[in-house]
This record gives sequence, C-alpha cells and structure tokens, in this order.
Amino acid sequence: MTTPVPETKIIGKKKFACDGGGPAAGHPRVWLTIPDDQGWVECPYCDTRYVYGEEIREAG
Repeated sequence: MTTPVPETKIIGKKKFACDGGGPAAGHPRVWLTIPDDQGWVECPYCDTRYVYGEEIREAG
C-alpha cells in the first residue's frame, strides 16, 4: 500500500486559511502563516504544503 504525496500549492500571501478543499472531504478551517525565514508551511490536518511565491505559468 502506498501513501499519496501531499499536494504543494504556491500562493501569493503569507496569512491564509486551509479547510482541506470543502465540507465533504475537508477538515476544520485553520489559519496558517508562512514564516519569512522558511518560505513554506504545512497544514496540520491535510499535510498540504503552501509555498510563498508567484505561480509559474507555462508559455503558450
């Protein structure tokens, strides 16, 4: 049995809320802050890693 890799999201703000993606599949809303010295934080419920930065867009 393999464990799925947690999702990584690049976001443009350092203070935000995570609810796991909705009421049916989600978790209680938690407020997270990305530390300046680390640049990322993980949600304690769903293990999603949030990275502070700008999303990379593919040229099309």
